[in-house]
Amino acid sequence: MSKLTHFNQHGDVHMVDVGEKNITERIAIAEGMIVMQAQTLQLIMQGRHKKGDVLGIARIAGIMASKRTAELIPLCHPLALSHVNIELDADSDNNRILCQTTVKTSGKTGVEIEALNATQVALLTIYDMCKAVDRGMVIKSVQLQEKAGGKSGHWIR
Repeated sequence: MSKLTHFNQHGDVHMVDVGEKNITERIAIAEGMIVMQAQTLQLIMQGRHKKGDVLGIARIAGIMASKRTAELIPLCHPLALSHVNIELDADSDNNRILCQTTVKTSGKTGVEIEALNATQVALLTIYDMCKAVDRGMVIKSVQLQEKAGGKSGHWIR
């Protein structure tokens, strides 16, 4: 197992120095889901929710979250993202919406946290917009699926 990089040799917290790293293409893919009542999913998919386009708003919220990750995660580097894609797919057999987020940049550090943050915020937005009709929704399995680029190479779950 690698050492924890956010601590220096004295055990003090610090932001990792990426100044000497090479600029490479970086990509991260994160996934998660929100499980809900069948009626809630029908409201969303039929566009009958009184708050509007739930999935469209969730997608925008996730994109915005990816760009603001460094403001929320204290030791995360601010990054210029080159691409963010959020796919939200309804699974009516299991009364859930699946979210997959892909984030890309050319930089000196990866975009895993940006992808995870975007996924979580997109799912939280769905919860927020639908909580009046379904407080029992559950956000589950938010996880990194794949990352590529940089010294550590390509990783797939």
